[in-house]
Amino acid sequence: MFHHPSFDDHERVLHATDAASGLKAIIAIHNTVRGPALGGCRVWTYDDDDAALTDALRLSRGMSYKSAMADLPLGGGKSVMIVPERGAATPAMFEALGRAIEDLSGKYIVAEDVGSSPRDLAFVKRHTRHVTGLAPEDGGVGDPSPTTAYGCFIGVAATARAVGFPSLEGVHVALQGLGNVGYGLAAHLARAGARLTVADIAAERVRQAEAEWGAASVPVDEIATVAADIFSPNALGAGLNADTIPRLQVRAVAGGANNQLATPADDDALRMRGILYAPDYVINAGGVIKMAGEYYRWDDAEVARRVEGIADRLGEIFTEADRTGRPTGEVADRLAEARFGRG
Repeated sequence: MFHHPSFDDHERVLHATDAASGLKAIIAIHNTVRGPALGGCRVWTYDDDDAALTDALRLSRGMSYKSAMADLPLGGGKSVMIVPERGAATPAMFEALGRAIEDLSGKYIVAEDVGSSPRDLAFVKRHTRHVTGLAPEDGGVGDPSPTTAYGCFIGVAATARAVGFPSLEGVHVALQGLGNVGYGLAAHLARAGARLTVADIAAERVRQAEAEWGAASVPVDEIATVAADIFSPNALGAGLNADTIPRLQVRAVAGGANNQLATPADDDALRMRGILYAPDYVINAGGVIKMAGEYYRWDDAEVARRVEGIADRLGEIFTEADRTGRPTGEVADRLAEARFGRG
């Protein structure tokens, strides 16, 4: 464990099993300097146990950075549930996970992630109160995607201002991915007067965007090469890489996808091309802010204030990057580390 390539001085890594339900899970707590570690439960069929451990370690570390840069009273954690096939997770497994989380005495707060849902979390809640992201009928605030999309919109607007656009009116955004977050972001951008070119593997979503906002569209494999003002990745990670970065024809990159940079070197590659990059875990923090609001019982005004603060946090990063000549992703990492005790 201590020599695992993804181990980053994690405070605690728990392997939880339950013979009666069949639960096999890993809970990774990266850092709790700022508060309890919050992170979703990912339910996945892994190639092997090491792949599951790698996921838990990397994702929990990422949550420390996201929560710190969102200025939340939270640390970073994650859980992964290992299942033999999709759909194999049962209510009994989630109840067993709830008992394991309760044993941590509030060090870890679970939320939904890939493969889990608010309905699943209701079973977790039977055994622990350290859960957020519940459905409204179970006392939660519901789907965080609209809040994530709004935070991304705030971030795109801040990034546009940083490269010389006083507003989004007439700004051309090439938007990749029309899922829950991407579609919500596109709606905000259209209402603000932006000109959209979109791409998604789901043809129906593309047709809807064309009809609703007059968006142009291109095939998925061409969206990163569109001549535009801003490229907005909102699909899978690692989309900014040695192949795509040389072909970008934009002034900035700002979108909601996680883990946009394929490697740390791609951060500097964007800087060298003069393309301003809005670090992904800063711009897409709206969801975790909403989950924190549910857990700490903040009102809507407080959640909105914190989400709108994404603009100030990006401004701080852009200013420091300009002052030092360092890439924005590196600057964000150093600021986050200072906030959770690693600086």
